[in-house]
Amino acid sequence: MISVTEEEVAIDPVDYAQAKINKSLSSKDKIGLLREMLRIRRFEQVALKFYNQGVMGGFLHLYIGQEAVAVGTISLMGDNDHVITAYRDHGHALAVGMGMNECMAELLGKATGCSRGKGGSMHYFAPDKNYWGGHGIVGGQTPLGLGLAYALKYKGLKGCCFCYMGDGAVNQGAYHESLNLAALWKLPVVYVIENNKYSMGTTIDRSSAMRNCLAERADGYGIVWDIANGEDLYEVRAKAHNALERAHKHSLPTVLEIDTYRYYGHSVADANAKKYRSPEEIERYKAHHDPLRLWQKRLVDEGVMTVEEIEKLDESIKDEANAAAQFALDSEFPAPETIFEDVYWEVDNNTEAGSTGRHFFGD
Repeated sequence: MISVTEEEVAIDPVDYAQAKINKSLSSKDKIGLLREMLRIRRFEQVALKFYNQGVMGGFLHLYIGQEAVAVGTISLMGDNDHVITAYRDHGHALAVGMGMNECMAELLGKATGCSRGKGGSMHYFAPDKNYWGGHGIVGGQTPLGLGLAYALKYKGLKGCCFCYMGDGAVNQGAYHESLNLAALWKLPVVYVIENNKYSMGTTIDRSSAMRNCLAERADGYGIVWDIANGEDLYEVRAKAHNALERAHKHSLPTVLEIDTYRYYGHSVADANAKKYRSPEEIERYKAHHDPLRLWQKRLVDEGVMTVEEIEKLDESIKDEANAAAQFALDSEFPAPETIFEDVYWEVDNNTEAGSTGRHFFGD
């Protein structure tokens, strides 16, 4: 159980619960939001345990502390809305509805994983859920998110692409090129900056030139921007809904900076996670700014759930995460002969382009 005692948390004085998009939430909806945040937290904790045991290889970028960002924004998605993100992608994957089994198996490199064991932690994909990764190149997903938004407009679909990045990615050229085209072509994309304040290990004031915030750079492209408190699920939903409506109704982009905090290092391999920030700072965020604690307190205060009901829900989700770990351990590794599969879709599906190498041009 994550403590919800009065003295440990202080709710933001601005009450975004009265926003139209939040007033429409039923008690079942609110419990569902808690369930999704708990699923991310417990999944990540089990993954961390197995990584530390040497069962997993590669990198592991944990989302613990940032759960309200993914759940708050993705909970607004409709049928024609899409998601693309960077390498800290587990939270977004679970929020769009991916199963713990396929996600945990991918971490262990198993054939039952969402990318058949060939992508690992940084490359989750679920096209059937409009989830397009999981990308290891810093900022590399930003022009791809632009492309998803372009496709929506080209097809005349009322939709949007949520494109997530960390605060370190905003200094990449590809991001600024994407903002330029998003404004020129009026594309329905929402660039969500998950500002956890330290990029890979450098404080934001030492890495990024700005007047007040990172989102403000959108002014240079004539793009609307906003800032949200990433520990308040109601605020995240309210401000993300405004951006979504701008995309749906007017086919216009938005930059939404969400202030958040990661409790662990840039990746689990980050040996300096408690050197460029103090252990006291980390503990202060856990005690006073944890999105799960705050949301649980909200639900108790609103009479939606009791502490005992939250504990029961939490235990069931711990069981789900442990069962997913066992599923991953029991699964087989990809067969060696599949090494050339899943490289080119055209080859796997025996298209003419796959056999000729010609995609757009004739002889």
